[in-house]
Amino acid sequence: MLLNFLLVLSSLLICASAKNLLINAGFESTDHWDCPHMTCTLSSTAHSGHHSLQITHRQNGNHGAQQTVHLTPGHNYHVRAFVKLLTQVNHNGEDFVINFYYKMTDGSTKYPQAAHFEGIKKSDGWVDVSGVFGVDKNVHLQSATLQIHGGSNGVDFLVDDATIDMIAVTPNEDWRKETDAVIDKIRKSDIHVQVTNKNSLHLPDVSVQLLQTKKSFPWGMSVRDTYYNKNAVNGKYRDFVHKHFTWATVENGLKWHTAEPVKGQKDYQPALDTLHGLRSHGIKVRGHNLVWSTDKAVQSWVKALSGQTLRNTVQHHIQEVMNLTHGLVEHWDVNNENLHGQWYQDRLHDPDYDLELFRIAHHNDPHVKLFLNDFGVISKNLHTQEYLQQALRFKATNVGLYGMGVQCHFFTNPDPYGIKERLDVLAKAGVPMWATEVDVVNDNENVRADYLEMAIRSLYGHPAIEGIVFWGFWDKEARRGEAMSWVKGDHMEMTAAGRRAFDLLENQFMTDSTHRLSSASHFSVRGFHGDYEVHVHYKGHELHNATQKFTLGTQEKTIHITL
Repeated sequence: MLLNFLLVLSSLLICASAKNLLINAGFESTDHWDCPHMTCTLSSTAHSGHHSLQITHRQNGNHGAQQTVHLTPGHNYHVRAFVKLLTQVNHNGEDFVINFYYKMTDGSTKYPQAAHFEGIKKSDGWVDVSGVFGVDKNVHLQSATLQIHGGSNGVDFLVDDATIDMIAVTPNEDWRKETDAVIDKIRKSDIHVQVTNKNSLHLPDVSVQLLQTKKSFPWGMSVRDTYYNKNAVNGKYRDFVHKHFTWATVENGLKWHTAEPVKGQKDYQPALDTLHGLRSHGIKVRGHNLVWSTDKAVQSWVKALSGQTLRNTVQHHIQEVMNLTHGLVEHWDVNNENLHGQWYQDRLHDPDYDLELFRIAHHNDPHVKLFLNDFGVISKNLHTQEYLQQALRFKATNVGLYGMGVQCHFFTNPDPYGIKERLDVLAKAGVPMWATEVDVVNDNENVRADYLEMAIRSLYGHPAIEGIVFWGFWDKEARRGEAMSWVKGDHMEMTAAGRRAFDLLENQFMTDSTHRLSSASHFSVRGFHGDYEVHVHYKGHELHNATQKFTLGTQEKTIHITL
């Protein structure tokens, strides 16, 4: 039923045009395709049909097939091409890009990117490079040329079945209405109240309040141990986290390069103090992270290691930090941003070492939930398909993968359709997703509030999202200062963004329903999942013997009240 509902809802939400803007998109000839600075011929190896386009003699990775198309400012497009490597230079795979070359009416040029897939290997066969791409409504285009290219210099490849489809999106108000319908379907359940009137009270004088006291859905925030432990602004920082969130991520203290920048000089105590403080207030924690594979995050002393010594050192580190935090964290980001860096795999000349890292962690604690975690997969359309393939690979090898962390750093206005489209793609992996690092950036706090609401509703309104963790709330600790803040200054004054966020999290997405009885002794309310208290009043006075508590989950709940 839920799947059918979402399919119907999706058809109401978006409507993709059947018309492909590209001519000869199936490459049954070379007509309408330009191949400057390279050789393009037809190949009988095809993704579909009889032919594909074979591209050879490339002197630059930016060289590829191109075609000029008509794009309409203010519209979104779905862009796709299937690519197959004939040669490979980089042992970790080749990176491919679909972008546009804009000529503007004022003579300037731009190269906006529509899709990006890193690490394509010759053994992968045909690879789907695709994404959702929006044309800014204020752009003044003279012409737009699609470009399909990638790979190291001299790499030969095939391309087939290219498409550019315009996506017609319903107006924002309709999108909100439809998203609210999804939230109502997947985040709420029915509460049925049955009243037995043993004392023959006058029912119209009886009111029943269903008050939600705790949310089941995980709403979290990143926490800096330097502020949490040092009583920042007289404890207001710590109190803010305790008051508003049920989950947290220690932003830096558990990272290897932070805790042990010099070999043997380890300091996990600030992070451990934070973990104990959070847990003592009932806040669950995501462990972030065991290993970080981008070059900038690997300490110089680790970079000096190689071979079995490096393997032993990494294994000892994972075992040590997991033992230190045993019972204190629910999740671990195992190998952070592995799409964007493979330092350990490269150093060990082992492309499957990323799988080994999960095996080590899973063996050390089979109960903690292990995550991939990466960026450019939701807020942008750079690595979505690539992330799906990575998750499917981990899932197939049974190394203990629980879920996918999707970082959501929005530096421009979040696009509801683009977010939904990319989440739909990643949901094909069939594992839970957490939005792990959600933030928005704008100097105007009212615009920032709009951005934040759009991001929250888009993520909360998708069935694959299991939890949401925001990335910084205070202007003194947010990565981009006040432009990302929910509160500012030593008094932690709430900004418009903070007010909007908490109106959603603590008002609109919480249930507080009071029902005055009539002659009927039963009624129903649809409530958000979580913990509740029932309060009954008769002629303005509470009947304390009728007070009770219950938890509402995914199944409907019946409450019996005796008067």
